[in-house]
Amino acid sequence: MDRRRALFLVLGGVIALVLVLTAASLGNNLTYYLYPTQAAEQRAQFSDGERFRLAGLVVEGSLVTERDTIEFVVTDGGADVVVVLTGTTPPLFTEGVPVLVEGAWDGEVFAADTVLIRHDENYEIPEEGGAFPEG
Repeated sequence: MDRRRALFLVLGGVIALVLVLTAASLGNNLTYYLYPTQAAEQRAQFSDGERFRLAGLVVEGSLVTERDTIEFVVTDGGADVVVVLTGTTPPLFTEGVPVLVEGAWDGEVFAADTVLIRHDENYEIPEEGGAFPEG
C-alpha cells in the first residue's frame, strides 16, 4: 500500500510540474488580439515594444509603399490606427481587405512585422475569364 501511495504522489508531482511549466510558458508567449477601438482605449496598458495583434480593415487610399516599409491605416469603424509594416505582405494584400497584423506600439504608430489576410472559406470563380487566363 505504501508503494502505491508513493507512486501516486510522484505522478501527482510530475503532473503539477508540467501544468506549472505550461502555464508559465503560455504567459510569456501570449499575444493579445485587439481591434483598433480596443487598442486605442487600452493604449496605456501596452507599453512601447509589448507585442499584440491588431485586426481590422485596411482603409481605402491609405496604402503608401516606401522602399523598406509599407504604411497603411487599419480601422474597425470606431478608431483608426496607423500601421508601419517592415515585413513582407501576402499576395492578396491590398486596400479594403481585412488584415491581422502583429507588432507593437512605437509611439502613436503600430510597428508591425507580420501581416495575415483574413478571409472566409468561400471561393468564387470570377465571372469573366474563369480562374486562369486562356492561352
